[in-house]
Amino acid sequence: MTTFEGSDDSPEWGTPPAWSPDGKQIAYPLGDLQKYIYYVLPKIAIVPVAGGAPRVLTATLDLGVTMLRWSSDGRSIYGLLEDDGSVHLAKFDAATGKVERILAGPRTVVDYALGKDDRIAVLHTTPDEPPEVFALQGTTLRPLSKQNQELLSQLRLGRTEQVSVKSKDGTRVTAFVVKPPDFQAGRKYPTILDIHGGPVGQYNQEFTFDWQLFAANGYVVVGPNPRGSSGRGTEFCRAIYADWGNKDGQDVLAAVDYLVEKGISDPNHLGVGGWSYGGILTNYVIAQDTRFKAACSGASISNILAGYGTDQYVVEYDNELGTPWSTTETWIKLSYPFLKANRIKTPTLFLCGESDFNVPLLNSEQMYQALRTQGIDTELVIYPGQYHGIRKPTYLKDRLERYLAWYGKYLKAEGLRAAAGQP
Repeated sequence: MTTFEGSDDSPEWGTPPAWSPDGKQIAYPLGDLQKYIYYVLPKIAIVPVAGGAPRVLTATLDLGVTMLRWSSDGRSIYGLLEDDGSVHLAKFDAATGKVERILAGPRTVVDYALGKDDRIAVLHTTPDEPPEVFALQGTTLRPLSKQNQELLSQLRLGRTEQVSVKSKDGTRVTAFVVKPPDFQAGRKYPTILDIHGGPVGQYNQEFTFDWQLFAANGYVVVGPNPRGSSGRGTEFCRAIYADWGNKDGQDVLAAVDYLVEKGISDPNHLGVGGWSYGGILTNYVIAQDTRFKAACSGASISNILAGYGTDQYVVEYDNELGTPWSTTETWIKLSYPFLKANRIKTPTLFLCGESDFNVPLLNSEQMYQALRTQGIDTELVIYPGQYHGIRKPTYLKDRLERYLAWYGKYLKAEGLRAAAGQP
């Protein structure tokens, strides 16, 4: 359920405090009340090293800021700013909090480094360009690395666009749509709804290998940022608090409806999948909508009661949901994909790391057995020695091949069966 795949076993995950050049102040990401443990868009706070009350620098900014670094003169603090599907490099006045977007627009700044005189290097990506290192001169990017140039010259990429759709209750939701390289207007394509983890995270304006692989195999891919996502403010982020699978479920289905109404997606050839909370929401989706012909649910949980005391979320459960014995109805309501598994008609591939302590294997085993008991086509894939994020290259390759094979079996994208090694 964490924002980033593999965050549970990555020591670099998170934003450390940043010391001012004179050593007298510390800037750090500020959270909120404990009950909102994961539903937080970090603000910049500054506290004197000698002690005293912290000062919230971005109190009026309803967007999250991470990766804080001071300017060499101590007058500014740099950070990465999430904003509706993009990640910008921003600079904040250390006295007033006034923000200046150094590098904005439809892009994702993955990381950055400050050199002498605040010279800046960024790790930068767009939907058409994998991450590369650039020197930032004003607002101009000068390439410093060209790791992917030769490969990209040999490929035809699917076109990515960001669209806005209306959910069931009128809420605006943005989504990324990737079309096959040889997309033809007027033709309806098999479509994969791909759901991000978190739930507090977002799909970004960045190169996404999986999406391009699916597009190359004849699929349209839609990646929405439903309620619960970051990048749209605190209210949007907390809209699913203790109400998983409801409003966010409506939002991701609205993205599919949009493509069907536009004549882009074939309503009879729809798939859905995701990892971590993306897998969890996949289970909610197939339990409430039977039109999906295939699903791939990675590192997911549906019997939320089974999570209590067996995963890393006991603090979140106690604060967000209450204890199972005091708020039993809430726990039962959120467990409906398992407790009402007879509603599911979608053939589903479940995947998980053997050693995942974030969303443990037992949760995938339960859903696999629930579908198997009903005679619904299902498989369970367990990656030995892997945690929440699959790291081993051969396993990463295997997972992609299994995605292609599973979707190909049921969605029948043109040319996919051969690409997936099927007769």
